[in-house]
Amino acid sequence: MVKESVVELDKHRKPAQLPEPAGYQLLIALPESKEQTDGGVFMPDATREREEAASITAMVLAVGPDAYADKSRFPSGAYCKEGDWIIIQPYTGTRLVIHKKEFRLINDDSVRAVVDDPRGVSRA
Repeated sequence: MVKESVVELDKHRKPAQLPEPAGYQLLIALPESKEQTDGGVFMPDATREREEAASITAMVLAVGPDAYADKSRFPSGAYCKEGDWIIIQPYTGTRLVIHKKEFRLINDDSVRAVVDDPRGVSRA
């Protein structure tokens, strides 16, 4: 199941605790930041939290029932679907923390691009 593999919830906590997006919202999961730099320096928790909050990549976990339904706003159809890695603006959406993992609810028009592999994508 995509939700379990992305967020790696432990065996005692059910992914059913994740909210279902309403209306035109998307539920996304942010990647966790690395505990140490490529040079081996451990990053403080506060720095890791800031990096996660400013993340520009995320995985789409669920799409609300009205997302991309307005043909006048989305004449070519949906920008993304469940399971896609997307690029968003930093700090976009409503932040949620569930079992110490950050998720967000974002508007359907907040998606800037879809990427096959989010590794190596970072803010300039």
